[in-house]
Amino acid sequence: MNSATPIEKLLRDPDANGVRVEIIDGLPVWEASPVYFHQAEIDRVRSSIKPLEVSFCEHLTNVYFRFKDGSLKRPDIALLPRKPLESEMDSPLEILPEAVIEIISEGYEDKDLRLAPGFYLTQGVKDVLIFNPRAKLIWHHCVDGVGRFNSPQAFKLECGSECVV
Repeated sequence: MNSATPIEKLLRDPDANGVRVEIIDGLPVWEASPVYFHQAEIDRVRSSIKPLEVSFCEHLTNVYFRFKDGSLKRPDIALLPRKPLESEMDSPLEILPEAVIEIISEGYEDKDLRLAPGFYLTQGVKDVLIFNPRAKLIWHHCVDGVGRFNSPQAFKLECGSECVV
């Protein structure tokens, strides 16, 4: 008998339901599954990510992370300090991403611009990039503050990687 809650079932197969759900501070946040344009932008940015010198550079897309406060988020792109262990791969990752890049989808600007940066920074993520591909604007949030840039822009991240957004 399967005792998974309805939200846990959605987490396991979000695309079959047409929605993605994240749990931030105990509250579910719903979002439609991404469209082609959104995914193409993720792929373009991911293809630019590379390590500076000899640093490690593992990056994933649309993977659930469980944060120290119990929140579940699914960043568009997450840069990790290490590769997940095989034993960690069948549940939300509990590795703290070093950097997160969110691509804004139409209709979800508030979620990405207002909720995401503060949430990630309070959890300990060092670099948070929020990219609006239609407006060609990027916000770079870090412990030192926030900067606004036009795209394309190259970023050197605290984790020792660089990317072009």
